[in-house]
Amino acid sequence: MACFGDHGSERGESRGGRPGAPAGGGGGGGGAAGPRAGGRGRRGPPRALAVVPLLFMGALFVWPFAAIVGRGLDGGGFGAVGDVLGDPWVRGVVWFSAWQAALSTVVTFAIGLPCAWVFGRRSFVGRRLLWSALVVPFVMPTVVVASAFTTLSAPDGPLNRLLATLGWGSPDSPALVGPGSVWILVVAHAFFNVAVVIRVVGTAWGDIDTRLTESAAVLGASPARVLRSVTVPLLTPSIVASGAIVYLFTFTSFGVVLLLGAGRRRTIEVEIYEQVRLLDLSTAAALALVQVVVVVAVLALASRVQRQRTVASSHPAGGRRRARGALERLLVGASLTVLALLVAVPLLVLVVRSVQTTSGVALTYWEALGRSGRDTVAGVSALAAARNSLVLGAAAATVAMVVGVLAAAALVTAERRHGRRTRSASRGAFDALLMLPLGVSAVTIGLGFVVALDRPPLDLRDSVALIPLAQALVAIPFVVRTVLPAWRAVDGRWRDAASVLGASPLRVAWEVDRPLLARPLAVAASFAFAIAVGEFGATALLAGPDTPTLPVAIGRLLGRPGEMNRGQAMAASTLLMVLTAAIVMAVEWRRERTDG
Repeated sequence: MACFGDHGSERGESRGGRPGAPAGGGGGGGGAAGPRAGGRGRRGPPRALAVVPLLFMGALFVWPFAAIVGRGLDGGGFGAVGDVLGDPWVRGVVWFSAWQAALSTVVTFAIGLPCAWVFGRRSFVGRRLLWSALVVPFVMPTVVVASAFTTLSAPDGPLNRLLATLGWGSPDSPALVGPGSVWILVVAHAFFNVAVVIRVVGTAWGDIDTRLTESAAVLGASPARVLRSVTVPLLTPSIVASGAIVYLFTFTSFGVVLLLGAGRRRTIEVEIYEQVRLLDLSTAAALALVQVVVVVAVLALASRVQRQRTVASSHPAGGRRRARGALERLLVGASLTVLALLVAVPLLVLVVRSVQTTSGVALTYWEALGRSGRDTVAGVSALAAARNSLVLGAAAATVAMVVGVLAAAALVTAERRHGRRTRSASRGAFDALLMLPLGVSAVTIGLGFVVALDRPPLDLRDSVALIPLAQALVAIPFVVRTVLPAWRAVDGRWRDAASVLGASPLRVAWEVDRPLLARPLAVAASFAFAIAVGEFGATALLAGPDTPTLPVAIGRLLGRPGEMNRGQAMAASTLLMVLTAAIVMAVEWRRERTDG
C-alpha cells in the first residue's frame, strides 16, 4: 500500500537522472535559464496549482478544526478543557484510551515482528500473494471487523467454546472474552494493524545488507549480540514509525470500540460521538482538542527518535533466502500460522455466520438485505445503503483525486524549479497540511463539520454532500502519497524535450506525465474509493436517518436486538468485505505486476 512500506517507490525517485535538469549538453546558458523562468513564482508550490487544494483544506479542515478549538475553549480559555478533564468519567475515558492503545501496540508487535522477519529475510511459496493480501485487513471497514469479532466473542461463539473446552469458564460465562472484553478489543486492533508492522519493518529488514551481520558474526558476536548491536539499530526508525502509527490508530479507535465495547468501554473517539449525540458540543470539542494534542505529541516524539536513531547505509539490500534447518522452518511456519489465524479466522467466521440460521444453512439473511419497510434500518434496505456507499464513495474519490493530484502537481512543480533538496518553509507547510487528516480522527473531522458548517456561505447541515466531503478529506493523504513518488520519478529531460519542441505546459502534462502516471493514478483512485466506501467514523455523525451508507447500516443492525438483525449485519458485512477486498487486491496485484 502506498501509505506504508512502499520503499521501492521512494527509491525510484532517484532514478532517471535529476528531474528538471537541462536536457543535453549544449546551450548550457539557455538550459540553466529555463528553470529560473517564473521569477517570483519560485517560492513554494505554484499558486495556480495549489489554490484549489489550499481552498479545500482551508474551508473543510482548517476552519472546522479551528471551530472545534474555539468551542472547546468556549470563552474560558484552556480552563474550559481543564473543567472537562476534571470530570472523573472523562479522565477514565482518556486513561483507557491511552493504556489500551499501549497494550494493543505491544500485542500487535508481538505478532508482527516475527512475521516481519519472515517476509523480510525469508523466501517461501506464496510470499508475493500474502504480501499483497496483507493490505486487505488494514483498509477493511471497522464495522466488518467488529461484526466478525462480535460473532467470535458471542457467548455461543467459537472462541468461548474453545476456552470452555480448555477449562476457562463456560460458554454462558466466558472467562476472558465477551461483550466489553478488553482482550477482544486488543485482538481486533491487532487484526487491523499487524500489516503496518509487517510491511514497514519487513521492508526495512529486507533492506539490511547481510554483510553487516556476517561481519559481526565473523568478529565473534553471538546471534543475540548481532541482533542487539546491528539489526535493532538499523530497524529502529521503522519500528518507531510503525509503532507510532499503530498507537495512534488504536488510541483514536472508534468503530471497533463502539461496536465491541458494549457501552462499557469508551475511547475519546467514542466519547466524542456520544457527546455529539447528546448535543453537548462543548465537551465533545474539548475532548477533540485533547486528542489532537496527544496525536501531535506522539508524532513529534516519533519524529525526534527517528532522527536520532537513523543509521545511514549505502550498502545494497541483503535479499531473501529459504529457511534452513528445523528451527528456521518452525519459526516461519509458526509465524505464518499465527498470522493466518489472526487474519483469516474472523473473516471466515463472518462468512459462515451470514448463511447459518436457526434452521440450518440458508440465504435467509442475504434475501432480507433487499427488503425495505419498518422492519429494516430506518426503513431503508441494506442494498439501498450499499448503493449509497457506492455513489457517495465515487463522489468522494473524485473529489480526493482532483484535490490530491493538483496538490501533488504543485509540489512536484515546485521541486523541479528549485530542486528537491532545496528547503522551503511554504512547501513543507503545504505538504504537512495535506497530511494532517491522517493525524486527526475521522470523528473529529465529522464533528468539525457539525460545528462549523452551519452558516453561510457553507451552510451544509442538511446536505448529503457533507458525507463525500468528509470521506474525501480522509482519502486525500493516500492519494498524495501514492501519486507524488511516481510523479517525482518521471525523468525531467522528457518534459524539457517536449517544451523545446514547442509544447505548452498543459500539453506536456497531458502527453508526457499522464501516460507515465496512468497506473499510479488508477491505484490512487481505487484506494480512495475503497477508503470512502468503508469509512465509518465521520459518516456515522453525518449520515441522516434515511441516507445511511452500508457501514452505518451495519452499525445500526448490530445495535438492535434480534436474530434477524444480527444475521443481516453478518451478511451485509460479508458483502462490504468482499467489495473492499476485491478493490484492494486488484490494486495490489497490479502494483506487483508493475513493480515486478
